[in-house]
Parts: sequence; structure tokens; C-alpha cells
Amino acid sequence: MKAAELFVKALENEDVKYIFGIPGEENLDVMDALLDSPIQFITTRHEQGAAFMADVYGRLTGKAGVCIATLGPGATNLITGVADANMDHAPLIAIAGQASTRRLHKESHQVLDLEAMFLPVTKYATRIVSPEVIPEIVRKAFKVAQTEKTGACFIEFPENIAEMEINDKPLRVKNATPPEPAAEHLERAAEIISNAQNPIILAGNGVVRSHAAKALADFAEQLGIPVANTFMAKGVIPFRHPMSLGSVGLQSNDYVNTGFANADVIICVGYDMVEYHPYLWHPTRDRTLIHIDTTHAEVDAYYSVVVGVIGNINHSLNRLAALTSPHKGQAMRTLRDSLIKEMNQHRDDTEFPVKPQKIIWDLRTAMDLEDIVICDVGAHKMWMSRMFRCEYPNTCIISNGFASMGIAVPGAIAAKLAYPHRKVVAVTGDAGFLMNSQEIETAMRLNIPIVILIWNDASYGLIEWKQQNQFGRTSHVTFTNPDFVQYAQSFGAVGVRIERTDDLMPELQAALARDTVTVIDCPVDYRENLKLTEQLGQLTSPS
Repeated sequence: MKAAELFVKALENEDVKYIFGIPGEENLDVMDALLDSPIQFITTRHEQGAAFMADVYGRLTGKAGVCIATLGPGATNLITGVADANMDHAPLIAIAGQASTRRLHKESHQVLDLEAMFLPVTKYATRIVSPEVIPEIVRKAFKVAQTEKTGACFIEFPENIAEMEINDKPLRVKNATPPEPAAEHLERAAEIISNAQNPIILAGNGVVRSHAAKALADFAEQLGIPVANTFMAKGVIPFRHPMSLGSVGLQSNDYVNTGFANADVIICVGYDMVEYHPYLWHPTRDRTLIHIDTTHAEVDAYYSVVVGVIGNINHSLNRLAALTSPHKGQAMRTLRDSLIKEMNQHRDDTEFPVKPQKIIWDLRTAMDLEDIVICDVGAHKMWMSRMFRCEYPNTCIISNGFASMGIAVPGAIAAKLAYPHRKVVAVTGDAGFLMNSQEIETAMRLNIPIVILIWNDASYGLIEWKQQNQFGRTSHVTFTNPDFVQYAQSFGAVGVRIERTDDLMPELQAALARDTVTVIDCPVDYRENLKLTEQLGQLTSPS
């Protein structure tokens, strides 16, 4: 067989269901081999869209999403989505065609050193230099991508290697499993938590990746310890859970309002430093920190861990709960109670443009609890991260590691492919929407029904918020938008413009019931941004 055929068989061996990408001259042999494969190729309209689809697919399923591009500009277009997956710890495999190895040593048309280019934004980047190494490279890439902390890997595939003959087969798939936690570390952690006066848990996305949400909720309830979750761990403890404090990481006063300021022991479970830096919740550097994760703690002056419980998070929490004396369970409820109060305060608001709190209330009410929201990056992300209630993990997908704009529309397509029986909504600002709105055509062509809810303020709203906060004036953040209704209709999708606040709920319900793409243009009143800052302190989230 051709090397390209062996490569595709190796992907099949890894249980790849979809590949997102764009065909090109240097991946012709791979594209041809895919015609004889059960793998479904999703032809996208931009390589960045393909990478974001693979990113979100990997994050939702735990299996590496796969994207492919040709050499040069095709490959460079992948980089943002690949970096996003890597910093958000979503398993992803990126593949790029490359020119013949006979011209890689010199200046040559469209040739860049892709292996070197992807190395800083992946866990592993390599070039296939002979057909014989394909089984090992593919197996290693998937193993590395899917092993904690999960992330992105890159494979460069020169066109002359792809057409060579080879007689081989893929390697047996055996993914790494996390070790068991050390007994002495469990005992030490249990002693510290048992003797704590005011312990608190900070839960991160590692809990979601480890499928340890139930173990965390049971641990918190059994021991009476309150839980604050990061943006990317929304739903890891149900919002209705008696120990749930809500999502932290937006305002400087979160440190006080969630009880970190009064905590003597902070238990970090599956915590990824990349999305919520410890200097924001441990500025005094004098609390006792316990690190429970599948990997050892990052070194940071504000994250000096007294004991690390490393291994399977489910087992760590279950065993620790059995060894630890319960607390009274008096959760610090200031943040949670203020969130509930604010949610209820605006549920019947009819002012127009629509307040962010009202948009979120209507969206949460219109959607089932297991439906999925893919949130783009911008001012709307701040509101969604804080106020969109989640009862289940992976029902509100937020990028807060790399935090790239443009993820929502392609991400929603991937979410619908991963969970076809759930409703999926892309929540996006007008700026982020236009960065990858071309993927509406992909959704329409493949009959993938999603709802796209655009928070329209004709501005880079988050930057405007920060400029007003810091300088009292704005700088070059406004723009004009196309007619989003006509824009949607030009793709064959349904376009809706909200002209009265009372129309939002029925339009959301109608859109969720449709078997096609619906774009909802909703004007938003971002005067609420500065009110929130005045009330709760400066923004701490980087984006």
C-alpha cells in the first residue's frame, strides 16, 4: 500500500471518526486514501475553523480531534486553533502536507519548517521522514495528545513520502492511565484538611477531563467543604449543589466573595494555572495549598504546595474522603447568593437593547440542562462565565487558556457532531462571529443544525470595557456590521433580529426547535459592564 494509506489506517486504528480540514496539493494522497476509509472528512471553509472544530471535539469527547491542511499558508492558518487546544488542554492532532523532502533544504515555493513552527504550540511535533515510521509516529502523537495534561500534537507529512510503497500495519492502541495516589500523601492531606478551620476547594478543568465531577461533588458534600470552579470547569459541581460557590476568575473581589480570603487551607483539584493565576486568589502567599491532580504542580511563587496527591483524581478524592473528618459545611455564599440575586433581578427586564443578564436568563431558560453552549471570547464571555448556570460539566465550553476569538461557530459544529441529540448554541460577539462566520456554509452543507446568538454592540466590547475602566475613554474599538439577517439568509440559514426584549425568549425557543442553522442578531446593552466593575472591583480575567 501507499504510505498515505497506511497513515489513514493508523488514524482508523485510533478510532478517528472525523477529520476537519481543507484538501491541498501536498496532501493529495492522504485525501485520496480517505475515500476508501470510514472516517468522515469535514471540508471546512478555513483552516482555522478546522482547527477549532478539532479543538472542541477533543475537549468534549476526550479523544483527539483531528485537523488537516496543506503546506505553507494552509498550515499557518491552523496554528491559532492548535495553540488554543494546547493551552486549553484539549487533545488534538494537527496534520499538514509538506513539499518533497528533496526541496526542504533550500528556499522553495510555500515551504516553511512546519515542525519547528508548531513545536512551541504543541506537546509533540514531528516530520514523517520515511514510511516505516508512520505506525510509531501516529501512535505516539495520539498517546501524547490524550495523556494528561492533554494537548495538541503535530505531524508534517511530505508529499513524496506519502506516495511511497510500504507493507506494514498500525500499532496496538494502549493509552496511558494515571497512577494510583501515594498512601502517605493521602494521609498527610487528610490530616491537614481534617484540622483546617476554613477549607475551600478550587476545582479546575482537569476534573472534567478526568471524569471526576461526581467524585468531587460527593467529596465536597461528605466533608462539608465549599467549591469554587474556574470558568473552564463550569458544571463540574452542579450550581444547585449545596457546596457550590459558583464560577470565579472575573473580578478582583472574587478573592473575598468566595471565601479565599478567609480560607486557611485551599484544596486545588484538577486546577490549570493557565486560566486563573494563583496571585489572584492567593495574593498573601501564606495559605496551606493541597494539589490534587494527575500531574505534578507547576512551579509558581504564589502556588507553593504543601502536599501533592498525584494520580487518578476519582480515586484520590474517594480515598481522601474516607480518611478525612467532615466539616460543618457552612459554605461562604456571598458570590453565589449575589449571582442568584442578579439573575433574578433581571429575569423580567424589558429594557432595550437587552441587558446581558436578561440574555443569559432567557438562554438558560430556553435550553435543556444537558444542551451545550460554545462561548466565544469577548465581553459576553465575562457574563456567561459568571452567570450562565451549569448543572453538568462540558455544557458550557469556554476557552480561557489561550482564549482565542472565533471559536464559537466552528466549535458549535463540532459539538453537534459529537453530541447530535443535544441542542447546541454558539454564543458570540459580533467581532468573534465574523472571524469564522464562513463556517455557516459548512453547517448548512452538512445539515448540522446549530443556533448562533450574536451579542451585537458594534464594538470590540471587552477592550472597550477595559479602556473605559482604565483611561475613561475608548480607542479604535468601534466598527460597523453587515445586516446579519440577510447575511444568514445568503447561506440559506434563518436570520432573526431581536427588536424588542420580549421577543428574545420565543425566538430562542423557535431557533432551538428548527432543523437548520439560525442566526439571532441581539443588540446588547453593555452599559452594564461598568456597573459590574464598580460593584465588584477590577476585571482580573485576562480576556
